[in-house]
Amino acid sequence: MATIVAEVLGQRLELETEPGLFSPEHADRGTLAMLSCAHFEPGMKVLDLGCGCGLVGILAARLCGEGNVILSDVDPLAVEVAARNAARNGVGGVKTAVSDGFSAIDETGFDLILSNPPYQSDFSVAKAFIEKGFNRLKLGGTLLMVTKRREWYRNKLIAIFGGVRIHEIDGYHVFEAQRRDTRYASSRAR
Repeated sequence: MATIVAEVLGQRLELETEPGLFSPEHADRGTLAMLSCAHFEPGMKVLDLGCGCGLVGILAARLCGEGNVILSDVDPLAVEVAARNAARNGVGGVKTAVSDGFSAIDETGFDLILSNPPYQSDFSVAKAFIEKGFNRLKLGGTLLMVTKRREWYRNKLIAIFGGVRIHEIDGYHVFEAQRRDTRYASSRAR
């Protein structure tokens, strides 16, 4: 077990990690790049999709209110560590879920969904996050996603959301897509 200390958006977080979790020795640069593009307000409903040790969701809970945030991951160890870290950082009231994508998450109407998907594998996980995430956002809600790859994500987000902003930060691509309609963009083109 190791401890990470991160200063993000004026918040100091202390996070324990475990071997086998994503970025177990330091705050991931891609995640920090994504957070630099995030806009949090009190009362926003936020989903940390693929929470790992909980950095993103715990920060969101501090800024939006712990009852408004869900941290989820397919790895039960990640969810257990994230829950402990939430309590350690004063936001123990966050919701957590062991979930393969959205499979165990019933909530909708998110203002913000944040994800650093596993982009070293095929695109099936990211595809599901984008397509299902669109339907879980409220109108005007935003999906923020960070990867090292650009073209596939740009094309997929445009096909689903109708547009995407891309921020180039520290060698990463941070994608910002807003839900502006109730239907996928590609279905309107037919």
